Amino acid sequence: MRVITQKQVGEASEVLEVAEVPKPEPEPGQVLVKVEAAGVNPADFAVSAGYYPLLGEPPFTLGWDVAGTVEAVGTGVSRLSAGDQVFGMPAFPGEGRTHAEYVAVSAGELAFRPDALSVAEAGALPLAGLTAYQALAGIARLRPGQRVLVHRAAGGVGHLAVQIAKALGAHVIATASAAKHEFVRSLGADEVIDYRSTDYTEVLADLDVVFDLVAGENGPRSASVLKKGGLLISALPANMGLDRDEAAALGIRLVPVNVRPSAHDLERLAEMAGRGELKVRVDEELPLTDAARAYALAGSGTVTGKIVLIP
Repeated sequence: MRVITQKQVGEASEVLEVAEVPKPEPEPGQVLVKVEAAGVNPADFAVSAGYYPLLGEPPFTLGWDVAGTVEAVGTGVSRLSAGDQVFGMPAFPGEGRTHAEYVAVSAGELAFRPDALSVAEAGALPLAGLTAYQALAGIARLRPGQRVLVHRAAGGVGHLAVQIAKALGAHVIATASAAKHEFVRSLGADEVIDYRSTDYTEVLADLDVVFDLVAGENGPRSASVLKKGGLLISALPANMGLDRDEAAALGIRLVPVNVRPSAHDLERLAEMAGRGELKVRVDEELPLTDAARAYALAGSGTVTGKIVLIP
């Protein structure tokens, strides 16, 4: 089978390779999935380029999103059978290896793909969707009527977070460039702020939750618009812009979201999609052999929704 691999970190166009390797065999508790769509996330770009040494030194094969068909089942697996249509986020924060034609995945990291999602949409959903769901439904436990700010609301995690927050009954405020306001409003955002022309810290205050997908110097600014006892959730734990002691001194809570594989949470996302509460925006579908371009796009910060590789 073909995989995307690399022997060193660096610019995607220079380090990514298409290699031929043996098809994996599912170990006990695993299934072999024929990959039909695999999302590309900023994490793929960052690890590949060497900015985020999550996996240590290469060689490795990236990819943590997958949608496809179960081809073979390892011993001890009873929930899944050959022919099942599934999607999931394998192995994170270990080596996911979904940017390939086949991948062996723990059965407990997969859910059945709902009819409401195409293969490409399901392949785009797992990592970004789980990040947003585990932040807002898990950490924040959002309640109807709460006011939440979502940064980078047109991006992979952001566009799903807006919809999840809205489905949980929150009043959703979003930041995005002016060109993407119509899209973000279509997701259900109640207010949209152009971060290029408006300083959100001057027009917002007393929020219940901020979901910060920017971090760095944006962390303290996000903290400033929360009410006392409010919650700042950062999706970039290595660069939150402030620590928990500093947050406590401001009278707020600071919690990073460290996304984890979860069939249960994938099922909740599938149910939301089935009810029409969650739509996945696929900005572009590219062949597996165009992975270098996909990685560059994922790291550009300009993508609306997600990029997906189609083996």
